[in-house]
Amino acid sequence: MKRSPSRSEMKIEQTPNFRRAYKKLHPNQVPAVNNAIRHIADNPETGEMKRGDLAGIRVYKFKIQSQLFLLAYEIEADEKVILLMALGVHENFYRDVKN
Repeated sequence: MKRSPSRSEMKIEQTPNFRRAYKKLHPNQVPAVNNAIRHIADNPETGEMKRGDLAGIRVYKFKIQSQLFLLAYEIEADEKVILLMALGVHENFYRDVKN
């Protein structure tokens, strides 16, 4: 069975879309997002694999206070990179990921 690379082997990169969403976060939301990123880095296959238009993209769901947030990312195993693509609440999230 093929082993996925561990955190120490993976590099994390951000798309401009993710970076913009991260900058807009309220300061009390940042630690929860950082924990979600750490969780993904520790276990890259933790997110739900999407199908259809979003094939190849994984989405990790987590809560900040009582609101559900989604973080879309892609694993580029050849380059040992986790590409953080989008961050936000469910409303229009998948539409934004497609663009």
